[in-house]
Amino acid sequence: MSDARVLDDAPWLKSGPTARVLELLNGNGEEARVVGGAVRNALLRIPTGDIDIATTALPAEVIRRAKAAGIKSVPTGIEHGTVTLVIDAHPFEVTTLREDTETFGRKAKVAFGRDWVGDAERRDFTINGLSVDADGVVHDHVGGLDDILAKRVRFIGDPNQRIAEDYLRILRFFRIHAAYGAGEPDRAGYLACIGARAGLAALSAERVRMEMLKLMVAEGAAVAIAAMVDGGLLLPIFGGVAYTGPFTAMISAERLLGLKPDAVRRLGALAVAVTEDARRVATRLRLTNAETKALDSMGHRWWRLAGMDEATARRRLYRLGEDRYRDRLMLAWARAGGDTDSAPWQELATLPKRWSAPKFPLKAADFIGRGIAEGPALGHVLALAEDAWLAANFPLDEAALTAIADQTVTRFTRDHRL
Repeated sequence: MSDARVLDDAPWLKSGPTARVLELLNGNGEEARVVGGAVRNALLRIPTGDIDIATTALPAEVIRRAKAAGIKSVPTGIEHGTVTLVIDAHPFEVTTLREDTETFGRKAKVAFGRDWVGDAERRDFTINGLSVDADGVVHDHVGGLDDILAKRVRFIGDPNQRIAEDYLRILRFFRIHAAYGAGEPDRAGYLACIGARAGLAALSAERVRMEMLKLMVAEGAAVAIAAMVDGGLLLPIFGGVAYTGPFTAMISAERLLGLKPDAVRRLGALAVAVTEDARRVATRLRLTNAETKALDSMGHRWWRLAGMDEATARRRLYRLGEDRYRDRLMLAWARAGGDTDSAPWQELATLPKRWSAPKFPLKAADFIGRGIAEGPALGHVLALAEDAWLAANFPLDEAALTAIADQTVTRFTRDHRL
């Protein structure tokens, strides 16, 4: 299968670092093209990320040409034919055309070749199997152009074979569909993913984390996640229940509040009901320390934030900080389920825009001057005073602060018989 069209809205092909790489690698019997996601995104008229190059030139020839041109080259994956060229601080992965000779997941043995059709056919999805040359001509050997128009994500060739080559393609199927597809996932691909789901256990937690966090924020995440749940694909990943209702509700809440999609917040809605869930998911996905703390905070007694009055909400906001307050509140909102009256939730969620928590004005010196010795007792007294200050609705006037300090010391002294 082959088709071609001209990509006429990609100035990066005609000038700049990408054009320099293509000029370097073209000629003298060799050809280079941009491949994969950059071509797909350019056709969809959305921003491109990393730009990958495929070439007929062997890695040694790529390095030789780069050296002659004064361009830095790094043999980042030389055994698989990949050399990274760095031009104007932009890295480009340049990979010699390949064909698999033996496949062991990520450990596939490859032989270098010069066949653009064969190279396209060994890739994962049709919309990722396109290439574009320096003249802007798009080469399609796998039906990717039609699938881009139809917003259809299909494996190239036999889905079972593509998945057996790398089980991460199960997660990529749903993630790519969520980002670029429409409607229900391709049936053949979906059934192949279900049939191969046991292979997910062989994947490293780091690779699963990367794909899942990208999936969380994709435009069509709700449909993709629902399909994964129906196919029994999330249980081996999370080791527990997935909550599609709260996940969909979280997406709606983010949009209603005008918030940027947040992967960890959405993950919390999907997989966390209590803190034990958060810790299990964090361990299984090997989340970073910051991600783990955010997820754990969301799961901690989120139900206490439902139906708060504003005075209580201010105390929660003070204790938690803006980010933790918002995320935990939004989990409570998402898990409210059939609660269609969003106005009270919006009021609580937007509290940080209307009110900033003041700093606790009483200091250690205020209590040392009242006879409390430095050490654990002083810390205890400060905590009691802060609680009293919050209960009094954050007063800042001198008389109220003096009364809080005096009453706290009296209470502490009485209770500890000092």
